[in-house]
Amino acid sequence: MSITQKLQSIQLELKAPKNQRNAFGKYNYRSAEDILEAIKPYAKKHNVLFKISEELQEIGGMVYVKSTAKVIDVDDTSAIESIGSAIIDFDAKGMQMPQRTGAASSYAKKYALGNLLLLDDTKDADATNQHGKGSPATKKTLPTLDKNHEKYEKVKKFLEEGGNANTVLLKFNVVDKELLNLINQ
Repeated sequence: MSITQKLQSIQLELKAPKNQRNAFGKYNYRSAEDILEAIKPYAKKHNVLFKISEELQEIGGMVYVKSTAKVIDVDDTSAIESIGSAIIDFDAKGMQMPQRTGAASSYAKKYALGNLLLLDDTKDADATNQHGKGSPATKKTLPTLDKNHEKYEKVKKFLEEGGNANTVLLKFNVVDKELLNLINQ
């Protein structure tokens, strides 16, 4: 089987339930560690390995952890990767600097793995959780990105120069489905 076929099999077979519970926010979630534990049997079964690498990036004065999750075919070293990123909140109260960086790292890993393994076909509680502060969050409507959109050429050039999709979403404030249309052109 090719790496693409192996990844597809893993995506179809993998179950990574949200077994963690945030009692304060009253929602279930899964951690990066939960996902990593869930994929181990599939790594052995399909003769692949998973690797995660991270780097810090500064974009627009904000520091992000960029996490790259990669599945590598042990037989021929071909690979498929996906990226996730998270802002480091330097103003988070009650946390030391290593904890702030670690929290962003955990989020970035979780989303990189989720993107690679096609996890989360349901709304993530982090997107709507108010942690007991008022009513549920309302979804912000972002502009769509078609060929007539003012940002279209800038985004296209950014991607052609090696920019990644997650950065585009943050930097240009566009809807991800429209970004996918642009990437697939």
